Amino acid sequence: MKQRTLIAFCPLLLVFLSALRSFTAGDDCAFVGGTVYPSPTTAAIPNAVVLTSLGKITAVGTRTAVKIPSSARIIDCTGKVIVAGFWNNHIHFTDNTWRDAANAPAAGLEKHMQEMLTRWGFTTVWDLGSDPINSLALRRRVESGEIPGPRIFLAGSEFPKGGHPVYLPPEMQLPEVASPAEAAQLAQNYMRMGLEGIKLFTGSFMGNKPVINMDVPIVEAAVNVAHGDNKPVFAHPQNRTGVDNAMAGRVDILAHTVPSERDFTADELARFKTQHTALIPTLTLWTTVVEDPVVTNGLVASGVQQLRTFSANGGAVLFGTDVGFTANYDTSPEFELMSRALSVNEILASLTTNPAAYFKAFDKGRVEKGLDADLVILDGDPASDMHNLAKIAYTVRAGKIVYQKQP
Repeated sequence: MKQRTLIAFCPLLLVFLSALRSFTAGDDCAFVGGTVYPSPTTAAIPNAVVLTSLGKITAVGTRTAVKIPSSARIIDCTGKVIVAGFWNNHIHFTDNTWRDAANAPAAGLEKHMQEMLTRWGFTTVWDLGSDPINSLALRRRVESGEIPGPRIFLAGSEFPKGGHPVYLPPEMQLPEVASPAEAAQLAQNYMRMGLEGIKLFTGSFMGNKPVINMDVPIVEAAVNVAHGDNKPVFAHPQNRTGVDNAMAGRVDILAHTVPSERDFTADELARFKTQHTALIPTLTLWTTVVEDPVVTNGLVASGVQQLRTFSANGGAVLFGTDVGFTANYDTSPEFELMSRALSVNEILASLTTNPAAYFKAFDKGRVEKGLDADLVILDGDPASDMHNLAKIAYTVRAGKIVYQKQP
């Protein structure tokens, strides 16, 4: 079959955003006095003003150059830094708080949304595996404006037959597929439900037993359906075979590094480049899987090296923490581990411009006139201290403040 790239498959802006336009935009606002980083690669604008109206950025410039409308709500950002809204490209709405999202009291859901996501600057997220019925209901409530939260994209999961990972409760019913026909049918069902992507467990961790890998024809069948609908496919690879089967099946994004394996091979790196593969490192996850600190350090070092090699190869790095599966909401540890392989600007790109470009969300990822008013106001400059990426004063989605730090 003729190989096609993600570029051919993913005109995602119209697909994603047309379904999510119902979100209520905020009032006219003026974010005044902060230092603006329009993107990770452009010069900072000191003592700046960012104006927003009807969910869009209407002006960006110095305080002397931008006229503030008398009707605008003024948000004092003196001493703070303004960057584009953050993406978390690997989360899960699976813990107990999210259950019965259609009917649960809004106050409790809003509180948990802050604790898990908006508190850390996330204005766009990818859920890579949850009960889609429940998560679709949660998304509807967010988009109605009832629950302040990020834009939510959903990926439906597929597991290989018999590949029930040991870390998931054995009584949990998982969508396992045994043939290409079953994989294609399940993918079609997800597309009809309105999900934006597919996640394939090309490798399932079975504890002391060998990893169960998804066969390439099954991977291809699901990928063909998703790509035919202009949707991306993520892979949970687990081991080298899981990586190679994902690439042979033309998966778009590796949802994890694979620290139990050695560094990526030359053949894998060449294929990543040809197929425009992206990587979500999830380095903090490797600090939670075993109790032996020596083993943990080895896993982390391996994951960091794979991230370093992948980035040096020119691959798109997308920020993600697997939060929801893990209970570590604080993003500081992930930034700290990523900094062993990437610069601060590269980490900021993984949060902003990289996912916006990769998913063709051309209205996002930068602080620029005409783009969506998705903003993060930081209490400090990440250029001087990388940890400031986790010190959030305000999170703004479509011009609406969805999180504000309390005094």
